[in-house]
Amino acid sequence: MAKVSINPTTLLMPVPVVMVTAADKDNKPNIITLAWVGTVCSDPPMVSISIRPSRFSNNLIKQSQEFVVNIPDESLLRQTDKCGVISGKDFDKFDEVGLTALDADKVSAPLIKECPINIECKVKRVIELGAHDMFIGEILAVHADKEVVSGSSVDISKAMPVAYCPHEYWSLKEKIGKYGFSAKG
Repeated sequence: MAKVSINPTTLLMPVPVVMVTAADKDNKPNIITLAWVGTVCSDPPMVSISIRPSRFSNNLIKQSQEFVVNIPDESLLRQTDKCGVISGKDFDKFDEVGLTALDADKVSAPLIKECPINIECKVKRVIELGAHDMFIGEILAVHADKEVVSGSSVDISKAMPVAYCPHEYWSLKEKIGKYGFSAKG
């Protein structure tokens, strides 16, 4: 098969779709939908989120130095998308899309009750990259709905997370392998 060159762009796919919550100094919460998210360290556990400096949540997180990564399931796609296209400067997104804020254990930013997985984070570093600032957050606490937990882990088939590919949302349908399977012959 022949290869063709295309302009450099963000084609890493799929990436997780998450709703990140932050709160201002008066604990007024906001939600931003992001797909520029990833695991960056396992010990201590850390994630990164990248947000344009012009976005309302960027400043909230810079001021509070904390955030919560809320992982929505497929049933929350409409609310997730809407939180990515309206601004928290103009709307109370919790009220606008009918989501419930719950107190977190370790940070002032709220959990989103309807999301099956919530990850509380404290900012360890902010890196200005160009169009986005990357916030590296240490994971302080993880919450999961009982229904999606299997043993000591999350059952992805029950959590039903959403993936993002350029300009499209995708579901995850089935397991096609397990880590280390190729070494077993």
